[in-house]
Amino acid sequence: MSAPSPRLLHLDALKALAAQAIVWHHLVSYGPIADTVQELMPEVTDLLFHHGRMAVQVFLVVGGFLSARALAPRREALQGSLAQVGLLIGRRWLRLALPFFAAVLLTLGCSALVADWLPDLVPHSVGLAQLLSHALLLHGVLGHESLTVGAWYVAIDLQLFALLLGLLWCAGRFRRSRWMAPVLVLAAVAASLWVFNRDPSLDNWAPYFFGAYGLGVLVHWLSASRWRERWLALLCAMVLAALAHDFRGRIALALVTALVLALLQWRHQGGRPLLPAGRPAALLGHLGTHSYALFLVHFPICLLVNGLFEQKDPTQQGAALMAIVSAWLLSNAAAVPFHRWVERPAGRLRWPRWGLQRA
Repeated sequence: MSAPSPRLLHLDALKALAAQAIVWHHLVSYGPIADTVQELMPEVTDLLFHHGRMAVQVFLVVGGFLSARALAPRREALQGSLAQVGLLIGRRWLRLALPFFAAVLLTLGCSALVADWLPDLVPHSVGLAQLLSHALLLHGVLGHESLTVGAWYVAIDLQLFALLLGLLWCAGRFRRSRWMAPVLVLAAVAASLWVFNRDPSLDNWAPYFFGAYGLGVLVHWLSASRWRERWLALLCAMVLAALAHDFRGRIALALVTALVLALLQWRHQGGRPLLPAGRPAALLGHLGTHSYALFLVHFPICLLVNGLFEQKDPTQQGAALMAIVSAWLLSNAAAVPFHRWVERPAGRLRWPRWGLQRA
């Protein structure tokens, strides 16, 4: 049996599919292009409009998996002071916030260009406090209007990372710290599914989303267990019980994502990658690598293409179809330089990790 490939193509596939679904959700939701395409293909656009946003659940599960892989690959607790934990959160903020704020500025620039044509799609005024709250990823909890689509997710990602770090740090206060980490995460997942996720007023806070995120964390940990099938069955039963009590489609999708991720991860560990080396695998790796950049940069492209379309005949369905496909292709193309010149340099920035150890 061959050794597992270092590239996790199954994660790339999930990220790529989720990013593309979210882009199409926004393309059919905003502007005159969306209105005209809706007349041409109402069933398709209704499906993307109402269900495309649920692809965020895939990002949440995968995000939890990757965070566990980076912070505690063998379910280790973290040792160190809270100040040292704060340094890790600061590093995560740099990685998320700098590309995000660059995308916000890009969106504002494009908004200024199309403001006269698409007044309903652009902010009427932007204050310093609003900009600062976006830079700090606090816009949601402070009640500021988002300056670009998907802004809430970036802020929630930082909160979820901080919450997981806090749970791992708390686990390190116990003697049996290696067992306490999964116990605390499992308890947080249960609390999210049974309490917090059922209250829409909490959707600006990490506990609302930790059910999906924590599933990704637990899938990573159980993948290394001798009893992984049993643990996965118990985890599945817990989520199904929560859904039987209060069904939520987004949580059902998170569960399906977690199950698919677990099965694909086991295949990978057995030396059976999703795709053999070659062009399809390279393309999938490319799409997965650029998924965050695509998530950030597609809305400014959407604004510009909608602005140009508005200057033509916005009732021409053929032109609208060409415009929406063009916006999608241009968004994917723009993600490449954005990743290279903005996202990747931000990911290289490091704050020291003094004194923080795994236990």
